[in-house]
Order: sequence, then C-alpha cells, then structure tokens
Amino acid sequence: MPAKSDLTTTQLTSYLSENFGSDINADHVRSACDHFGVTYPTAVKRIRDYNVGRGKWNLTVQEKLEQTYKAPAAAPIRVTTQEDCNLIPDKDETFVPFGNFTDVKKIINSKIFYPVFITGMSGNGKTMGVEQACAALNREIIRVNITIETDEDDLIGGFRLVDGETVWHNGPVVEALQRGAVLLLDEIDLASNKIMCLQSILEGKGVYLKKTGHTIQPAAGFNIIATANTKGKGSDDGRFIGTNVLNEAFLERFALTFEQEYPTPKVETKILERLCSKVGVTDAEFCAKLADWADVIRKTFNDGGIDEVISTRRLSHIIRAYAIFSDRLKAIKVCTNRFDEETKQSFIELYGKLDADVDTDTNDD
Repeated sequence: MPAKSDLTTTQLTSYLSENFGSDINADHVRSACDHFGVTYPTAVKRIRDYNVGRGKWNLTVQEKLEQTYKAPAAAPIRVTTQEDCNLIPDKDETFVPFGNFTDVKKIINSKIFYPVFITGMSGNGKTMGVEQACAALNREIIRVNITIETDEDDLIGGFRLVDGETVWHNGPVVEALQRGAVLLLDEIDLASNKIMCLQSILEGKGVYLKKTGHTIQPAAGFNIIATANTKGKGSDDGRFIGTNVLNEAFLERFALTFEQEYPTPKVETKILERLCSKVGVTDAEFCAKLADWADVIRKTFNDGGIDEVISTRRLSHIIRAYAIFSDRLKAIKVCTNRFDEETKQSFIELYGKLDADVDTDTNDD
C-alpha cells in the first residue's frame, strides 16, 4: 500500500473504477481513503479534475477530454527582418570632415568591435559625422533615437500581430548584430536603466533572445557608437533637461570617449558655403560672418558671459532661411526667436557689429 504522500491520481482512480464504476460519490471516496490510509481531503484533491458536483465525481470526464482534445502543433516562429533594406547612408555633399571624424572612420573601417561614446554640445555634428563615416566606407548603419521610454522590446525586438498571426519582429540591435552593421545609439544619456539589456552586447557577446530561445552572435564588423550631450552623469546646469545619470557598469563598457567640439570658423565657413551651393544661393561673405559670429558667441559662453550658444545646426537653419527670404537680418531673426528676448537681441546686436551691411536698428521683419 502506498504511503500518503506517494498516492497518485492514477492509483486512486483505478481503485475507484474497479470497485465502484465511473460514477463516484463521497462514500466511495471514503472507502478508498480507508484502503489507502489517506485523509478524505487528500483523496478529493487527487481527483478534483473529475468533479461534476458536490460530493460527485465521474471518472470518464477527464478521459473523454484527453481523447478529444489535440494540442495544436507548434508552428515555427516567423521572423520579420530588413534584409532587403539598403542601410548604407547617402553621402552628404555639405559635409566637411573635422574633429574626431578621422578617428571614428578608422575604428569603423577596422571592423574591430570597439564601442565608442561621443559627447558634445547639441548641433555640433556628432551624429552626422558617424553617418558620413559609414557613407564613406560603404558600411551599413542602424540609428536608434533613445528616449526615457526606450526598453528591451524597442531595442531587441518582440512579438507583433501581423495579419492575425503572431510574428517575431527583430529590433534594431538584433538587425545590426546579424548584418554586421554599425549600431548608432543617438542621445544615449536620455535612457533609463532599461538600457542595461545591452550589457552582453557591449561586451561583444551577442544576445540570447529568451522569448524565442535563439542566440544571436555578432557578425563581422558589428560595432556600437553612442552619442550624447553629456558624459552620462546628468546635466548639472539644466541645459539638457531629461538627461540621466547612466549606470557606471554600462558606461565602463564603452572603450573610449571622444569629446566633440564645434568646428573652427574656417571649417564652419566651408560647411555653410557648401550648404549655400546646395540651396541655390551664393554669399561667401555671409557664410564667413556667420561663422565668426558663432565663434564669438561660443567663446563668450565658455567664459560664462551668456547662457546660450549658436550651434552649427542653427547656422544651417539661418542659411536655409536666407535662401527663402533673401534677407540676412530676417534670416537671423527668425532663427534666433527660439531664445529669450534679451539673448536674442544681444545676438542680433553682436552680428550687427560684424556686418556693416546689416542695420540691426530696423524693426522690419
């Protein structure tokens, strides 16, 4: 006779069916309890799947279910990929190499896994430099714009409903791993601790997809480059609101950090001249004066004299506005309206001192 703890459902149902048939009542169960030396609750627990009412069990119920039910065959997991996409960026005719571009290009060209962190002020060409390095090398790049909401599903991938069917959709990280592409994590300092799902990938070990049971190893040439306005320590002056203090273990996995500065006035002038050519205007003098104007503002900013700065991106906005309005001052005004009134006026007055052809006293827009 089995011990109480060893009594199985099969032993109990076999005894009951042999002695009492398929329709069982409480007295039958108590008889079985005496036979096996178990308590009534123990026996009831063993046959709970056969219960058809209070104090009643039917031993054919479960058997019929087992005979009629057939589990659906496990279908192979469908995976959506971007195999037919061209992920090599176009060359930008306005781009002028400067700063860390040559070093970034060398790292990408080496095809050695070497995670890079690029930090610097907003609008100084961090992202564009990486994209143009890939364009020059004919390398694929997958750019992911990070936000506080970015999580593992956004990065690694997850199941999606496609035409009524559940399909696994590769995230950008998995795509980059499989293709041997450069993974560009833009604005990485906006991320939450959910970015820690990239730890093994930052070590060059690939990733295990726990939802599908597959391991993805990095293809040759795969690398990670992150850009940020801070060094992952938050923004003390509040200029880059929303940036977070990143986990030290996460930051430590980046092999090196480049500090990106704004281009020199000479380089910036060349950038603006190329942009002018692209938008159909010719004004080399205006380009040079804008570059000098921005340089003075940045030096004043670095000395603590002002709280705002003119980025290379904003100078590009001004050139495009100039192509539309054919008016230097108006182009500057509409593109500096984003600043507070005092800062805006000081910027405009400063430009007036550099350009004798512009009358900053006029109120006309």
